[in-house]
Amino acid sequence: MGQDTRCLVDIGSVKTSTRILGQDIEWPVFCSPTGASRLFHSDGELPVARAAARSGTIYSLSTGSTYSLEDVAAASVGPKMFQLYIFKDRDVMRDLIERCKRSGYSALCLTVDVAGGIGKRERDLRSGLFNQPHWSLSSLTSFAGHPAWVLKRLGRTSAISIGSFTNRGASRRSASQSNYARHQLDPSVTWKDVREITDLWGGPFALKGVMSADDARRAADAGVNAVIVSNHGGRQLDGAAASIEALPEIARAVGGRIEVILDGGIRRGVHVLKALARGANACSIGRPYLYGLAAGGEAGVVKALDVLRTELVLAMKLCGCANLASVDESMIGKSYQTTAFPA
Repeated sequence: MGQDTRCLVDIGSVKTSTRILGQDIEWPVFCSPTGASRLFHSDGELPVARAAARSGTIYSLSTGSTYSLEDVAAASVGPKMFQLYIFKDRDVMRDLIERCKRSGYSALCLTVDVAGGIGKRERDLRSGLFNQPHWSLSSLTSFAGHPAWVLKRLGRTSAISIGSFTNRGASRRSASQSNYARHQLDPSVTWKDVREITDLWGGPFALKGVMSADDARRAADAGVNAVIVSNHGGRQLDGAAASIEALPEIARAVGGRIEVILDGGIRRGVHVLKALARGANACSIGRPYLYGLAAGGEAGVVKALDVLRTELVLAMKLCGCANLASVDESMIGKSYQTTAFPA
């Protein structure tokens, strides 16, 4: 952290609870939407939703989930947010929103950094991830060396598909449905569409993919409840700034009018503390919980979340912070104020 840590503070009881998108959560981290979770574990999104509820936080379901939004809603009593794209066929979007309302989702998240299409993800192109898989010698060797993992994680008889699109696209195959969804991404989306969606939804609403102060101010003017500062895991625009670099200016620009959530780069509890010190109200994570999911299913996700939460509490204690309200920018040393997360 920085120079302004505090000593002789009563840290016998550290409080990490907060309120985000209309939900009281036990600590300021929640699970980001990540598609195709059955590639990591045969039960896909279901154990992640349950683990998030056990951790006292929000689970965000991707439009590209491998289980339907109704199945995920039934799997967990915890708060859930649905991540949406704006499609050319607006009836698809309206249908998803109505289904979320019926299924009890507490918030909606619109991802806004894919209007120009999916970024050139060369690793996916080489592997044929969403088309015909290309099996390299190294991947075949890896699978052959872990037969128990393969049988347990990928041994389902049903094909992986996009759960919320089982009635859309050319077939039930994930490749066909992925192509359908990609071709449906609307490049003509404007702020007018955002206002229409917020009115249609009528509940807590976030924009994910905001990386500029001007866009954050416009989001606040459009009636959005939160912006999620995200570069899409570094998978859209080559050379884009890290989320933590864009965060302080965005937080200053909105001035508390709306909530600011940092997405991306969180690997340690101290990273959460740094994000809060630089103006975030909360953070969201993707890869950390997917690692846990691949390694141990629901127990693995619970473990991953517990590691982050335990590290956050320890970092708060070592900085003399008994609650989140006592975390501020003075805790960040000058050498960290203009750089991304150090190791």
